[in-house]
Amino acid sequence: MNKSALALFIGLILVVFLFAVDLQSTSAETIDLGSLGGWESNAFDVNNAGQVVGWASTDAGSKHAFLYDNTDDTITDLGTLGGHYSLALGINKQGQVVGFSYNSDGLKRAFLFDGESMTDLGTLGGHHSVALDINDAGQIVGFSNTEEGVIHAFIYERNGMHDLGSLGGGVSVANAINNKGQIIGWSSDVYNERHAFLYENGAMKDLGTLGGMHSEASDINESGKIVGHSYDAFGNIRAFVYEDGHMTDLEAFDGYLSYAFSINDVDQIVGRSMTSDGEQHAFLYHNGMIKDLDIFTSSYSAAVSISNNGKIIGEVQLENGEQRGFFVK
Repeated sequence: MNKSALALFIGLILVVFLFAVDLQSTSAETIDLGSLGGWESNAFDVNNAGQVVGWASTDAGSKHAFLYDNTDDTITDLGTLGGHYSLALGINKQGQVVGFSYNSDGLKRAFLFDGESMTDLGTLGGHHSVALDINDAGQIVGFSNTEEGVIHAFIYERNGMHDLGSLGGGVSVANAINNKGQIIGWSSDVYNERHAFLYENGAMKDLGTLGGMHSEASDINESGKIVGHSYDAFGNIRAFVYEDGHMTDLEAFDGYLSYAFSINDVDQIVGRSMTSDGEQHAFLYHNGMIKDLDIFTSSYSAAVSISNNGKIIGEVQLENGEQRGFFVK
């Protein structure tokens, strides 16, 4: 599943690794994901088959959405909608890919790649749209400009794109959807505070915060458990899990900063957290235990998404400053 793709693609370090992991061991064969001819790459989602989507630089200096297939160690350029830039953000079990691409008019448009071609999904009436996640039924969520110029979360189904509204403010973003059609993300409210939401049965529910002003939901699994991050009453940013009507701090590591990006159907949670010495490390959380993945002993790493069979993608910056992409199996 995809987990807060919007927050990630704004601030990521252009690097990913993919690895199979449990709480006891991280030993695995490491494979370079490669690129599309350039040197930069990043990934955002992985399915159970080990297919990875993201973007990579080309030899011409452009950035294109890619699909990496672990079965034959190939990386495929998905192209664009006519512009110079595209980015893949979500993939389902059928291998359908969603994201956004600039078109020939320089407009940012949500797309669906069905294995053969990239389709423009349109907008809510404005010029731009971004698709962030797709479930196994082919329902797609993301955000788009409306005709009035505000940014609203959407769901795209066979009969087109539909506005999910907001919590009373002018902005909303849908980050993920599960196979039951439950949608999560964030929205501004009437006080212009950003709150995590759950959208189901035609209504958007405010999930509240950990005591601070803002929160954001990043992912939801099939049992309806939600993860994300929230400010607490002391101004710290903390990873949370939401279930049975309650938001709980994961208490990840000793620092004041943590983010939960993804949860799978066996309740394994991944993200990044600040350690007591001020570094930020990828983590895996399960059954009340948290493990510092400590990738390559780097001072910065993040686990971005976890599949139901434990495959994880993330980002790492090496100690020598190099930014590399890896597949670790």
